[in-house]
Amino acid sequence: MNTISLITDFGYKDNFVGVMKAVILKINPKVTIVDLCHEIEPQDVLGASFLLRGSFGYFPLGTVHLVVVDPGVGSKRKRLLVQTKDYFFIGPDNGVFWFALKDETILKIIEITNERYFLKPVSDTFEGRDIFAPVAAYVSKGECVEKFGKITDSLMPLEFPELKKNNRYLIGEIIHIDNFGNLISNIDKNTFDNFTKDRRFKIVIEGVVINKISQGYFEGSSLRPLALFDSFGYLEVAIKNGSAQKLLKVEKGAKLKVIKT
Repeated sequence: MNTISLITDFGYKDNFVGVMKAVILKINPKVTIVDLCHEIEPQDVLGASFLLRGSFGYFPLGTVHLVVVDPGVGSKRKRLLVQTKDYFFIGPDNGVFWFALKDETILKIIEITNERYFLKPVSDTFEGRDIFAPVAAYVSKGECVEKFGKITDSLMPLEFPELKKNNRYLIGEIIHIDNFGNLISNIDKNTFDNFTKDRRFKIVIEGVVINKISQGYFEGSSLRPLALFDSFGYLEVAIKNGSAQKLLKVEKGAKLKVIKT
């Protein structure tokens, strides 16, 4: 347990990320810290959960995944330490772990309450520094998870956009827009394949029609969007050497339709 990954919505303009890392290193100077992402949109719990789900399995066994995207900081929402078969997850109980861990074997869920592990005084606005970072550091040193608080049996659910479908339509929506302006939907490859079953189809977004799945970004033109499955297996709309978001002028929540023809 010598690795901690960090996901936050803090960005790099301020000192929040650096201070959290300083707290961790003061407790465990030998730990490796991986900055997974600090550019989550402010308060975007769904975006953080989506990126966590597609990332944590690539880390060494025993990695501590620390997620601080916390619109309810300072409130009475729980602070959690989740132990799965292979990893540890630390963060607020606001739904961020619900989608990310829905297919994982969860061994224990601990509500973090033991103030012995907190920095003092605890700020009402920076629990990432005063609670989550030190707990992550101690877990990375091998501290028994049950020392941090009491066992609980549930995670707060996350309102994840549901797919809608009938015999002809499969309707999803854009849930993430990456740094390149690629529009990533909540339609995974298995769902897509089971729906189309090698039949002809068209993909429609904002009135633009795409008639095939491309194999890479090299296909198409700089003016015509293409569809493909991203590296994590979700259907996305992109454009060669450009930004699909700028071209189509869409934001998260835009509908993406797959229609059998």
